[in-house]
Amino acid sequence: MNVLKEGWFTESDLMFTGFTPSIKVDSVLVEENSKFQHIIVFKSKQLGKVLVLDNAIQCTEFDEFSYQEMIAFLPLNSHPNPRDVLVIGGGDGGVVREVVKHPAVERVSQCEIDERVVDVSKEYLPFMASGFDDPKLNLHIGDGHDFMGKHTKSFDVIITDSSDPIGPAESLFQKTYYELMRNALKPGGIVCCQCEKQNSTEKIRDV
Repeated sequence: MNVLKEGWFTESDLMFTGFTPSIKVDSVLVEENSKFQHIIVFKSKQLGKVLVLDNAIQCTEFDEFSYQEMIAFLPLNSHPNPRDVLVIGGGDGGVVREVVKHPAVERVSQCEIDERVVDVSKEYLPFMASGFDDPKLNLHIGDGHDFMGKHTKSFDVIITDSSDPIGPAESLFQKTYYELMRNALKPGGIVCCQCEKQNSTEKIRDV
């Protein structure tokens, strides 16, 4: 499916059938293939800049704040003292931008598998990527599943800001990943994950 056709972007997310969103495109800012996925950033008159990974919309400039704030501040404000925070994924930088605002947070570790998403976001989505410059952040480029397995009782809050459970993020929706998160939490720690709609896929319901 040609997702950029006649001035429109049409999503082709393989997880859903029977419907698909389309957005009118003003201009394509970047389109490339990284080692892991197809990356597009385009401008829309109604929604501003739009980030697309593997032909699935990840965020728009118009409303990205609503997702970033919810996935960050719900767990942070539910913990009495979230000093050490881990973010898995989130290569656009939006979640980290919000996490570093919390006054109790002292250290933020982030593990993102695709360095090109980080680089593209810094260049084209600086309103989200600003968190990458914060001194609280230690950014790791690598597999989040593997990174989680190397830590025990290390984090007060773990936030998984992944793409859909196909492609490079598939391992972040498996039972083993949730077991590793449990082991990586300090006592009383909190997990918050992007997990699609509760009835969206068999993969998620199985977990």
